[in-house]
Amino acid sequence: MTTVHLKYECRHPEQFGIDRQAQYQVALEQIRWADELGMTGVTFCEHHGSEDGYLSSPMIFAAAAASVTRNIRLRMNLVMAYHDPIRVAEDIAVLDILSGGRTELAVLGGYVPSEFEMFGRSLSDRGRLIEEGVDLLKQAWTGEPFEWKGRRVQVTPKPIQSPPRLLIGGGAPVAARRAARLAEGIIPMIPEAYDPYEEECRKLGKTPVNEGKIGPAFLHVSEDPDRDWELIAPHALYETNCYARWQAQTGVTGIFEEMTDADALRESGTFQVLTPEQVLELADQLGPDGQLLFHPLMGGLDGDLAWQSLELFADKVWPHLTVHASAEPDAEVLHQPASA
Repeated sequence: MTTVHLKYECRHPEQFGIDRQAQYQVALEQIRWADELGMTGVTFCEHHGSEDGYLSSPMIFAAAAASVTRNIRLRMNLVMAYHDPIRVAEDIAVLDILSGGRTELAVLGGYVPSEFEMFGRSLSDRGRLIEEGVDLLKQAWTGEPFEWKGRRVQVTPKPIQSPPRLLIGGGAPVAARRAARLAEGIIPMIPEAYDPYEEECRKLGKTPVNEGKIGPAFLHVSEDPDRDWELIAPHALYETNCYARWQAQTGVTGIFEEMTDADALRESGTFQVLTPEQVLELADQLGPDGQLLFHPLMGGLDGDLAWQSLELFADKVWPHLTVHASAEPDAEVLHQPASA
């Protein structure tokens, strides 16, 4: 069945006049709303030292989200090279308890040189650090003592899940094969990454986990896509150019390209503004296991505009998707202003 996910990076670029505290509050309100509606999951991303205030502590944000939700899955994208894996194991365990067993961890390799320099790590070590970290996590979440690098380690309390779901993200074949060997699934940074992952799973006698086709990186629902694209385009250009410049520093291949032409960016399909009817067509194209992804506050997007998209989705798309038990969204779920 179709799954519907949210993603938050919490960028607040100065040129768009975004207040970061208000943005964080809107994000939590949207996550609570999505949980009540019945959406599947929310992902919190990680970057460091970014001038636009990109979310640097997804674990803290996920803990806040856990306190206002009951069912939605909480996924953290963490660059293992930046973290002490023992603390990651402890923090995930505590978060899993707080959330009632709704935690997922996606381990990433990272690719921004300035971030590795900030943490005193080398890009060349990222593969080794992922493998060491994943090995530790698996042992740590048993709650039993074990030896790691000559030290006695025991992580308590144990998480509710045994263990929390662990994924590995990446776009290179080596990352895809690592996901097959060590994780429960892959977060493919480009669609082509799934092929070497699947091939390696077959070699290992494992069943590859296919979470279905994923929709565009940004989806906005509108009754007037041309009108809303004019408002969204500056943020989309900002977003694609930020990622493209980061990727260019280490030659990473991704879905984002550096662009100056808003029309060309719209044509690329990475950022899509669609009518409710077009969203339903997209869901059909993605198939019964497809994923729709909302990135509501993308590039510092205005919260009111983001709410318009989400509420239109709830009103005119959600009732027609085979993603939930009820035929209609509950009226109490619809967004109310914070002052109400």
